[in-house]
Amino acid sequence: MAQQPEQFKDLGLDNRLMAALEHQGLHTLTEIQDQAIPVILTGHDLIASSKTGSGKTLAFLLPALQRLIKTKALSKRDPRALILAPTRELAKQVYEQLRSLTSNNSINIALLLGGENFNDQIKLLRKQPHVIVATPGRLANHLTSRSLMLNGLELLIMDEADRMLDLGFAKELNQINDAADHRRRQTLMFSATLDHAQVNDMADKLLKAPKRIAVGAANAEHLDIEKRFYLCDHLDHKQALLQHILTTQSYQQAIIFTATRADTERLARLLETHNLSTAALSGDMSQAERNRIMDSFSRGQQKVLITTDVASRGLDLLQVSLVVNFDMPKQAEEYVHRIGRTGRAGAKGLALSLVGPKDWDAFKRVERFLQQDISFMTFEGLVGKFKGIRPNKKKATAKPAAKGKGKGYQGKGGSNAYKPAKKQAKTVKALKDRSDRLAPGTGLGSNDGMAPPKRKKPN
Repeated sequence: MAQQPEQFKDLGLDNRLMAALEHQGLHTLTEIQDQAIPVILTGHDLIASSKTGSGKTLAFLLPALQRLIKTKALSKRDPRALILAPTRELAKQVYEQLRSLTSNNSINIALLLGGENFNDQIKLLRKQPHVIVATPGRLANHLTSRSLMLNGLELLIMDEADRMLDLGFAKELNQINDAADHRRRQTLMFSATLDHAQVNDMADKLLKAPKRIAVGAANAEHLDIEKRFYLCDHLDHKQALLQHILTTQSYQQAIIFTATRADTERLARLLETHNLSTAALSGDMSQAERNRIMDSFSRGQQKVLITTDVASRGLDLLQVSLVVNFDMPKQAEEYVHRIGRTGRAGAKGLALSLVGPKDWDAFKRVERFLQQDISFMTFEGLVGKFKGIRPNKKKATAKPAAKGKGKGYQGKGGSNAYKPAKKQAKTVKALKDRSDRLAPGTGLGSNDGMAPPKRKKPN
């Protein structure tokens, strides 16, 4: 097998693309670029997976632009390439990288996002862009309104296809596929994992005899990111740990992930009182407001960004050297995407996670996903009492009652502890009758007074 090129200059790319790469200081291919670009340049359909921060955006942008520069268009009216991304943040990130590669050539590009003015987008489409970057929902809206046709589409690229399907965009992807030319179209699908039933079903439907590339497992350890975990007792303890981290650790910029929008705003106000320039981002903001916050943070105007999982994917912020999981994510895969906001493009990163009683189940899911036995670290003076939750043991088979104890003996503190057998039935009946008269949740066997207060559902 011929050795794959290791430098961009070995790919035979157009001089204008090489000049754009040179301007960005990019010379050496990452592993996914090394494997995917030659396959795409030969015209094959492709389904590929690689870990976050691996450089996959360039892996599909460069060969796509090379094709558009070197070959004649199938249609003068329709877009030649369509790039779909699951979220507005990721679509915008892809668009910015695309714009940096097309600044010195005549390729016309457009960005179509949900939540932005539809009529303004129609005016943009009338300029007949060669490449469109879009979220699937908004793209499908334009197809339905017939403000866009895809008869001449040459390239369909789906970035983070697994996330699009997880977010329920299967119907829109099928609509887009049906609207585009099948015979002459090249289709590329990128996913965090190839071990995803919906991704494989969609690939069977959309791709023709695709090549498959998998670079690293979804749970593969990112060697450029140091991971640390800290146990904490409650919310106040978490906040004390967070303040200590942000005021003692060395970092350029930091992203803090929380479970709820309310926490982003509250923590931002708290950190501002400690003279930390902070921005808060959440999914219920308007797209214009989210764009303003991200633009400001990317220019370094704030030191810390506090966000829900709306920013866990697609943000390529090279100055972020610290990620803190204030709350553990509910999905283990999301942990990988969160910490992947640091340690990008070969830089070193630090990811710290705060694990309280409410985070314990999510932490154990992450531990299983990473296939590692995780140990905890401490900060002097901030060591808590919480040491984790032991798994529930199966109830042992009942043994003969000890002298003076009934068959229902449960040990110290049990609801029937130390009750003689003859009186046990009467006692249980009385307790049940009492529980029926009380409010729900206060009856026999309840955990009243011990359950932590409920927090708002995550965005």
